[in-house]
Amino acid sequence: MQKLTSTASRQASIAMGEYDGVEYVSVGEVHSPRIENNNLRKVSVLPLVFLIFYEVSGGPFGVEDSVQAAGPLLALIGFLIFPLIWSVPEALITAEMGTMFPENGGYVVWVSSALGPFWGFQQGWMKWLSGVIDNALYPVLFLDYLKSGIPALGGGFPRIIAVLALTVILTYLNYRGLTIVGWVAVLLGIFSILPFVVLGFVAIPKYEPSRWLVVDIHNVDWNLYLNTLFWNLNYWDSISTLAGEVQNPKKTLPRALFYALILVVLGYFFPLLFGTGAVPLNRDAWTDGYFSDIAKIVGGVWLRWWIQGAAAMSNMGMFVAEMSSDSFQLLGMAERGMLPEFFAKRSRYGTPLIGILFSASGVVLLSWLSFQEIVAAENFLYCFGMILEFIAFIWLRVKRPAASRPYKIPIGTVGAVLMCIPPTILICVVLFFSSLKVFIISVVSIVIGFVMHPCLTYVEKKRWLKFSVNSHLSDLHGANQESAGSLID
Repeated sequence: MQKLTSTASRQASIAMGEYDGVEYVSVGEVHSPRIENNNLRKVSVLPLVFLIFYEVSGGPFGVEDSVQAAGPLLALIGFLIFPLIWSVPEALITAEMGTMFPENGGYVVWVSSALGPFWGFQQGWMKWLSGVIDNALYPVLFLDYLKSGIPALGGGFPRIIAVLALTVILTYLNYRGLTIVGWVAVLLGIFSILPFVVLGFVAIPKYEPSRWLVVDIHNVDWNLYLNTLFWNLNYWDSISTLAGEVQNPKKTLPRALFYALILVVLGYFFPLLFGTGAVPLNRDAWTDGYFSDIAKIVGGVWLRWWIQGAAAMSNMGMFVAEMSSDSFQLLGMAERGMLPEFFAKRSRYGTPLIGILFSASGVVLLSWLSFQEIVAAENFLYCFGMILEFIAFIWLRVKRPAASRPYKIPIGTVGAVLMCIPPTILICVVLFFSSLKVFIISVVSIVIGFVMHPCLTYVEKKRWLKFSVNSHLSDLHGANQESAGSLID
């Protein structure tokens, strides 16, 4: 028999350990069983590796600014050292927390479990907005790489139509299913990496090792340098928002994160090594798309076209991977009762229909921002979200030491705190260098999230929209908290 209650009373029951696995609905509403996705195809290791690859990287396109900002030596060192400070801790935390809570929603669920539903909602809002801002960049970059061959795409009405058409096509790929997206990511990833392997061999006669050691410490644009490193090496946690769609996530997720980490670091370092060593240094020339110029100098027009095509395809891969993460996050939040139930609606392909539509609309609305504004704004919001994740990670280590963790970082509580200190310091540095415009936009966005949560609570209280919790999910706050990680294989 179903109990009739509001989310507030339901959460109170959960907190007292009285939650009985029943999905609650409001008075006067008929409950229809949620269609589960158990019979849908799950994502295996190889597609998952390339989904992570595209959510984080997509290849070395966009790293050129690091050379312009700081020169070859600091750019090369940055893409070796920065992963140790930022990428490795974030990937490890994602592996531990993602296997502890192997469900859609990812970091939203982690923060909700540790800090409560209010901060879980704020995490979801900031990370979703950051992801949509990030995704608004890729159709624009795709056209930027093609406009040299098709000048009409450089601006005006044809460019607007092209952005809209590209967004619709890539959104449809997401609608058709995560398995398709995963294998598309594999094919695009191979196509994006191969030309740089060829570039590395073709450029061998032109290498001059002394070019790699060039540095001018007094002429470094630290803001551009740090934002470029940060933008190219974050979003490891994004894959957690679709953990419920992964085949045996307790084993697959940590393994895929490990392989993807190696692929991303090598995919940045070696193209930078090839490019800076093969041509004379001109820092001003190192902007987006400069790898295609290097390819022409080293190998000819055919290699330039290959890298331009790979860059365009890479942006498509990053778009579909990011949209998958953003839309499944909204689905996961709805299944936890944080958003109206219609966000949990799946298409016949098992994809989050409403989440995809919302994410695509956000991309179209934000596509007018400039590249630098997009990078800086998303970094600012992302930083706040990561701070909440670090707090949740440490808090759950302290408060739930006996909870099931199929993958656990082999360090104690003190080690967990120490591991989070360097990336937290880095976050503070990135925030310090943010411009006033980006600061104001980001703060306004955060305030909107603070207002939105009580508004949704009021909407639920008035029963204007239906909210419900999926009964198949783990109890985050009640008696079953110590077995939260044992539910989904």
